[in-house]
Amino acid sequence: MATHKSAIKRIKTSRGERARNRQWKSRLRTVMKAVREAQTPEAAAEAFGKAQPIIDRTARRGVIHKNAAARYKSELHAHIARLTASAPASATS
Repeated sequence: MATHKSAIKRIKTSRGERARNRQWKSRLRTVMKAVREAQTPEAAAEAFGKAQPIIDRTARRGVIHKNAAARYKSELHAHIARLTASAPASATS
C-alpha cells in the first residue's frame, strides 16, 4: 500500500480516470456493434453517423489512440461498403 501522500492521491486519481475510460470504451464498443449488426446499408450508415463522433471523442480524450480511431472508422466504412455491394439492386425501372 502506498504511504506517500502523493502516491495515495495518484491511486485515487487513477481509479477515477480508469472508471471514466471504461465508460467511454464501453460506449465505443456499443456504437461499433450497432453498425456491424445493422441489416441494411441505410441502417448501418445511420448508425455510423452516430458512431463517428463517439469514436473521435474517445480519441480526443486519450482513451484510444488517434490511429486506432482512424482504423475503427475505416473498418466500419468498409463494412458499410460491403453491405451496399451485397444489397439487392432496387427496381428503378
